[in-house]
Amino acid sequence: MTDPDTVTAANSAESSPANSGAENSPAEPATPSSATGETEAPAGTPAGDRRPLARVLGLLTNADRVQNLILLAVIVIIAAFVTSRQPAFLTWGNLSIAVTGTIILFGLTGLVELLVIIVGGLDISVGSIVGLSSVVGALVWTHTGQNGALAVLSALLIGLLCGLANGLLIIYGRVNPFIATLATLAAFKGIGQVLSDGGAIGSGFASNAIFVFIQRGSVAGLPTQLFILVIVGLALAFLLLYTDIGRNVYAIGGNPTAARLAGVNINRYVLAVYLVVGFVAAIAGVILMARQGFGQQTGSVDGLELKAVTVAALGGASLRGGRGGVLGAALAIVLLGFLENGMNVLNINTFWQNVAQGSLLLIAVIAQQRRRKERAIGIPD
Repeated sequence: MTDPDTVTAANSAESSPANSGAENSPAEPATPSSATGETEAPAGTPAGDRRPLARVLGLLTNADRVQNLILLAVIVIIAAFVTSRQPAFLTWGNLSIAVTGTIILFGLTGLVELLVIIVGGLDISVGSIVGLSSVVGALVWTHTGQNGALAVLSALLIGLLCGLANGLLIIYGRVNPFIATLATLAAFKGIGQVLSDGGAIGSGFASNAIFVFIQRGSVAGLPTQLFILVIVGLALAFLLLYTDIGRNVYAIGGNPTAARLAGVNINRYVLAVYLVVGFVAAIAGVILMARQGFGQQTGSVDGLELKAVTVAALGGASLRGGRGGVLGAALAIVLLGFLENGMNVLNINTFWQNVAQGSLLLIAVIAQQRRRKERAIGIPD
């Protein structure tokens, strides 16, 4: 499979209908409408005022913005309900526990799941990559005399290799992304279990400055883990909204044929996206090591795939590709975090969390199908 080299997004926008969702103006970069929900400002609006007004109009009229408002309303309802029964719910002490619990892990994996779904793919192996990265990092830590830098670098490298394997399988093996990552989910998990003998591995992380900083440090007033999540989210938002790369990612997911004819090297983009997924999942693996004090293939990583896909779907990502935005994903992360932590503080059986997460995913997908009047199979309406 050979595609022409990538051309500029300006050429893509002029020659490809796949980029028709992006609005271009001489004064400011194009922004995919699927990501921002912006609408054209009324005629006569001063150039400097068009973007803010377009955002306001988009907030009121665009379906993606309406979905974000619904997410925000649900967050407020959950917070009010839980706080009425457990006043300590919204205290920083409780929220910090939630942040350093599982929110960071499914937040990071959910953000990159959004990216891979926008480009028209899927990665359900992210949880296994997180676990395998933590195991490999812990092994290197143990066998190098507790060298924190080498442990972190090895974990990040294994994440990149996992992403590379997924990308090559999909591009050159021509395997459906769901099947490819379902296979690697099992393979990566099995490798991690073999390396760790099915248990926890490594100790003494609390004595290393790198892992202490990750676990208990802070940057710009934010806990290190939360700061990492914010940086990844902002970087992804900037990439998607204000760069040629982001516009081409939307173009590939929206109409790959048109993107290819416009000169976009689809293979290169897809491979890069899966490398990013592997790298960010490995960052989550390093955080997991610092938080737990050991590397492990099971435990906290179980079910991360479901949470990651749920974050992307609730964030407005179409499973057909070409749609989605970081703002919606951020709201979905907060929603899932509040839901999980709220159920914990109310002492609700943790098994119901899986029911709630599965229900949220179904609701998000059904809403998308109804909004676009699509039906996967069955008798048309």
